[in-house]
Amino acid sequence: MTQSDFRLDTGRTNVVGSFGDGRSLATADPQATAEACDLVEIRLDLLDAADRGVPERIWGHLARLPLLFTARRGDEGGAGNLGADTRARMLEAALEDAACVDIEVASIGEMKPTIGLLADRRIPWIASFHDFTKLPDDAVLTDRLEQARDAGAAAFKVAAKLNETTDLARLADFQLADHGIAVASMGMGPLAPVSRLLCAQCGSVLNYGFLGETATAPGQWDAALLKRCIARTVSLRGS
Repeated sequence: MTQSDFRLDTGRTNVVGSFGDGRSLATADPQATAEACDLVEIRLDLLDAADRGVPERIWGHLARLPLLFTARRGDEGGAGNLGADTRARMLEAALEDAACVDIEVASIGEMKPTIGLLADRRIPWIASFHDFTKLPDDAVLTDRLEQARDAGAAAFKVAAKLNETTDLARLADFQLADHGIAVASMGMGPLAPVSRLLCAQCGSVLNYGFLGETATAPGQWDAALLKRCIARTVSLRGS
């Protein structure tokens, strides 16, 4: 799949391969990367750069693949506790290579100029929401999703720690509901691996694994293994 081929549509199950460090990104083989995932996430906040506002283009050898750029805020798992202005500069510097962009729901207000630029360039964006301690109540999930939909996001992503098997069932029910926007859902923690298969079967449009040696979230699969397993479980669902 090339950058121009990528679509963020309900009903399409994509595997996202996320690089957790700059060395793995810089040395990644394009063909192996393309085989491991459908979309490559580049976490700009995790890259080492002298000027954090203008990242080096160390992903250039992967530029023909669909690239998702993320500059994560600190309170949702980002490195460096970067301010909104810095994160906006990092994202905007990468837009020429972007198939899509991730912006947290909590950052919608402070990132409005960047969101406007994405609209002008017709680059879809994902509105994300993370909770590393628990799965929030359904009312909270619905509120964040509605904020994402109202702001024009192409998809809403929720990643939350699952502490009980009932959390797993509730997350799957949330994924199965018709929200009027594409949804990507996944668990973190000990129940993360099974949640990522289950949510994919329930229609999650983005399913994250890691590329290289470093996971970018607790309980994350290796992307290539996740892609193989999702392909198998989705095929079983249709049989």
